Amino acid sequence: MMKTSIVKKGVSMHTLRHSFATHLLEDGIDVYSIQKLLGHADIRNTLVYLHVAQVKPSIAHSPLDTLYNKQ
Repeated sequence: MMKTSIVKKGVSMHTLRHSFATHLLEDGIDVYSIQKLLGHADIRNTLVYLHVAQVKPSIAHSPLDTLYNKQ
């Protein structure tokens, strides 16, 4: 039997918007695309989501590594 819990914290549009942006970031959407979706004029407003998101670091590679692999 699964125990259910009740959420007692109030949920606002800001909470839903914040969750939406955080999930997009965690799913690999770039910060500039999220900025446009949220309508932020200043990227600093969007960068707030970076401190709460659990983003896995990606491996950086040189553009030269893929230069000759393109068909």
